Amino acid sequence: MLKNKILLITGGTGSFGKAVLQKYLKSDIGEIRIFSRDEEKQDVLRHEIQDNKVKYYIGDIRDYESINDALFGVDYIFHAAALKQVPSCEFYPMEAVKTNINGVDNLINSAFANKVKKVVVLSTDKAVYPINAMGISKAMMEKVMVAKSRTVDENRTLLCGTRYGNVMCSRGSVIPLFIRQIKNNEPITITDPNMTRFLMSIDDAVDLVLYAFTHARQGDIFVQKAPASTIGDLALALKELFNAKNEIKVIGTRHGEKLYETLLTREEIANAEDLENHYRIQADVRDLNYNKYFVEGEVTISDYQDYNSHNTSRLNVEQIKELLLKIEYVRSELSMIKNDSTSR
Repeated sequence: MLKNKILLITGGTGSFGKAVLQKYLKSDIGEIRIFSRDEEKQDVLRHEIQDNKVKYYIGDIRDYESINDALFGVDYIFHAAALKQVPSCEFYPMEAVKTNINGVDNLINSAFANKVKKVVVLSTDKAVYPINAMGISKAMMEKVMVAKSRTVDENRTLLCGTRYGNVMCSRGSVIPLFIRQIKNNEPITITDPNMTRFLMSIDDAVDLVLYAFTHARQGDIFVQKAPASTIGDLALALKELFNAKNEIKVIGTRHGEKLYETLLTREEIANAEDLENHYRIQADVRDLNYNKYFVEGEVTISDYQDYNSHNTSRLNVEQIKELLLKIEYVRSELSMIKNDSTSR
């Protein structure tokens, strides 16, 4: 499907963009455009990956003209650019609005103007029952995508989305923090040992986007079913892998954090399509003439429960260790420690 096509990745210097590059550089894709506003990260990536298929575009999705210039001739877009950190969005919510909401509006309008065939936007579990500015802005990003999807034929431009939990070992995630604390012989700081989070690798995130890319209908949002663990068990698993004796220190839940994360609301799951390994949230195609939807209901939502990291399959410490050992970053850090101990 990507043979000789042009794919643009917004926020392409992040973990997701790098993973897509590794997946497609040896394929028959025509060109991959990396669009981001951080010239330093682009320079680092340019030196890491030297391939004529990769083109770099400096710009900001907040600026319609800069994204519009980059979309000339593009066939497909993976939209990963976002403000993702809960604290920064909490203190500067209008910055989250500009990037996460206004940015996707600019991107989609430009995609229409440039006759892009397909756009996949990446969302987060924090958009479900949001309690912080980052989650609220991501929820609005989804709403913008779905609303825009009603205005164009899918044979011209198809819009769809994905929603997933925290990606293990991505920038700012908790696993690199725990490993750094272990290596520095510091206490492992956890907010609440009973807090649960979905466990997804970067490969899982890429696979979900590719699944949506292949199977989506106009306005769909896809969720991949994923296991979860408690933060306490995750810390124990890392301690055992690294043969560490660090103290585990409970620091309490931080502002804007939840006890568990939800990937589908009760209301969504009542109407979602269960695809064995995924859920498909189908776009609401109603318009403002929706009186009939208030006169007669469709489902009894009390028959359902949301899909969250408390009620999904729960991994024990041994299963978490098996999952962690599949991640290159964790294997690399373990190897460094073994090499250090051997050289002494």
